[in-house]
Amino acid sequence: MPKEHESGTARTEPLPELPQDTPKDAPLDVERRGDRRSRIFGLILLAVIVLVGVGTFRACSWWNSDDRPLAESTVDRSGPVVLKSIQDLARFQAATGTFQVVVDLEKDTKYVPSSILGQRTLFVGVGTVDAYVDFAGITSDALVISEDRRSVSLRLPPPALEKVNLDQDKSYVFAQERGVIDRFKSLFDDDPNKLGDVYKAAEKKIGDAAKETDLSKRAQTNTQAMLEGLFKSLGFTSVTVTFSGT
Repeated sequence: MPKEHESGTARTEPLPELPQDTPKDAPLDVERRGDRRSRIFGLILLAVIVLVGVGTFRACSWWNSDDRPLAESTVDRSGPVVLKSIQDLARFQAATGTFQVVVDLEKDTKYVPSSILGQRTLFVGVGTVDAYVDFAGITSDALVISEDRRSVSLRLPPPALEKVNLDQDKSYVFAQERGVIDRFKSLFDDDPNKLGDVYKAAEKKIGDAAKETDLSKRAQTNTQAMLEGLFKSLGFTSVTVTFSGT
């Protein structure tokens, strides 16, 4: 029975406190340990991803480098350049023309369909032609100077056209069709595209076109202007330049 105070009220005993080592927040510690493990696992996964990415990058760099076992390499064992001859040129390059031509060259076999045996090539050829005047053939009587050395006349050979210089960098095959047999033969041919005939056709067409232009006339005009300026710089006041055959 509880003891009564003088006032007549009952006194209630206080509840005993829990020991200090009692895990009052045990469920919260479990959640914290779970979060900690999740963070550790995430860091490990991130590290693995980074390592794999770095390894892949290095592997790609190594594969593209020259250090891999099966890497291709180019070795130049060419001999030294040998000078065969030197030729003095006595010509004046007076004009240059640039030409472009589309060559449509087709080769067929009689009584055989082109799908079986035949070839057609569309080739875009770009080349230049130089027009020049050759001074090497000028004779002594071609140059006449007046006694007072004030006038001079010069007779020159007509301008000539140089061979076509086909530009390999700007020329290209636009399209090509070949029969089944031609495709099979190209596997064992040194020149599978057979561009030799196409190049010759392009050069011939450009050369013929150059003859039809005013390239030679332009070369003649430029040569005359060059010689007039040269002789006048030497003190001549009258300069006459003619071309044989004109």
